[in-house]
Amino acid sequence: MKVIGLTTEMLQESDTGFNGIIPTRPAYPLGKISLDVVFGTPSNFMKERLEFNVVDWELQYHTILDRPTFAKFMVVPHYTYLKLKMPGNNGMPITVHGSFSRSDNCDKDFQKIASKFRVKEELNALDVLTDHTQSPADNRNTRFNEFDATKEAKKHQVHPSDPKKMINALADLSVK
Repeated sequence: MKVIGLTTEMLQESDTGFNGIIPTRPAYPLGKISLDVVFGTPSNFMKERLEFNVVDWELQYHTILDRPTFAKFMVVPHYTYLKLKMPGNNGMPITVHGSFSRSDNCDKDFQKIASKFRVKEELNALDVLTDHTQSPADNRNTRFNEFDATKEAKKHQVHPSDPKKMINALADLSVK
């Protein structure tokens, strides 16, 4: 924020909570701010106003672009090649190139940063509360109307001269 001349007084109140940053409780940003973001060059660019949630956490990234942002810029992400492609204002595509070494360094930095969030201690506390003798509840929907070929299908010969070529078809096929 300091580098681009922003102060905390410029932030608006944010109602966003981030789950999964700190186990067992949401983490909240300091506030939010809308900024113009431009990709490309003066002769070929794409500009949109984006809303950023500002956090007071040490993170490996300065910003994270989400799917709605990609949609605004009409971005096609190429994760394997660390590239973003989007249309420019003059009809020529804009390509944003990532860096494999920088990405790897970010992941390494995250390992160092994660320990500051007391994640390990909180996971250990959750482990104490968890009954490991019980299997997790199976909350999947059970299907009561499963198809039973032996009860609901009839065999039909599909080849006029070969009685071995048969199919099972639903016995009660109604035409709608």
